[in-house]
Amino acid sequence: MRIAPPQTGPCPAVPTTLVASRALLGVIARSLSDALQEVTMPQFRVLVILAASGPLRMGSIAAMMGSHPSTFSRTVDRLVARGWVERQVNQDSRRETLLEPTSAARALVDGVSARRAAEISEILARLTPDEQNRVHEGMALFAAAAGEPDATDLLTLGL
Repeated sequence: MRIAPPQTGPCPAVPTTLVASRALLGVIARSLSDALQEVTMPQFRVLVILAASGPLRMGSIAAMMGSHPSTFSRTVDRLVARGWVERQVNQDSRRETLLEPTSAARALVDGVSARRAAEISEILARLTPDEQNRVHEGMALFAAAAGEPDATDLLTLGL
């Protein structure tokens, strides 16, 4: 049985993976461009959290974003004033306020996701079915090796 010698030097897949990551960042940036005409990136992050989780306590969202509650309160005030978020009294604890995304906020978040999926579909359509399968297999391997990203990492980009 022959054992492969340990690899020396950088993995040959690193440069290609870096190029692919820049291409995916371009897709992400383009998918966000319209939304960022409406809200700031931190505001969009709040909308993504709310759209994914439903009504949440203000303190919970502030903690997810690594923000001090008083600072976060000003962000929420702006989102409420612009019609992106609604405040509700928590029926289980009347002293708590819950935040819920409006239908406009859900549409904004869904639009970003739809634009991202559409562009990725267009890119993959340029490949043959065999090439698409190879991309699928490679991305699945990469995702498995990388593990599930931390939610705060994803929220940084509004994902």
